[in-house]
Amino acid sequence: MSESQPQIVVVCTGNICRSPMAAKLLEHALAAEDAPLNQIKVVSAGVSAFGGDPASANSVKALKKVGLDIEDHRSQSFTYALMDQSDLILVMTESHREIIQQAFPEDKTPIMRFREKIANGSKEVPDPYGGPLNLYVETRDSLADAIPSLLQYLREHYQK
Repeated sequence: MSESQPQIVVVCTGNICRSPMAAKLLEHALAAEDAPLNQIKVVSAGVSAFGGDPASANSVKALKKVGLDIEDHRSQSFTYALMDQSDLILVMTESHREIIQQAFPEDKTPIMRFREKIANGSKEVPDPYGGPLNLYVETRDSLADAIPSLLQYLREHYQK
């Protein structure tokens, strides 16, 4: 990881549903790890985000059900500066990876789907935007499912 504080950026489309939930779940899991993993900063962004939007109400509710708070979240666009500060980019879908690779073809920051390392199930995280709360809960659970495999990947690749 980089010389400065290591950083992971979690990316979805609008940065108001999936990536804020995913970033908070990952941040929570990393906080329980030993150094250097517990030193990793986790941020989120969107490939088509407007800056400053709060997380969707159902994203906030879905995470509150598991004791996590994203009420202070404000959306931001995925930028070259953000990518340049990050050691790993986690995306929700293959199309997010393609958008980033097309926008920044020269960049070599690793890009991986959030669920890429899980053994079973879809590697994609569908967008719950505009859906009922139960859809957001399913999305949260799909993201939480991927945390153990992500932690294992990070242990293997980012230990000093």
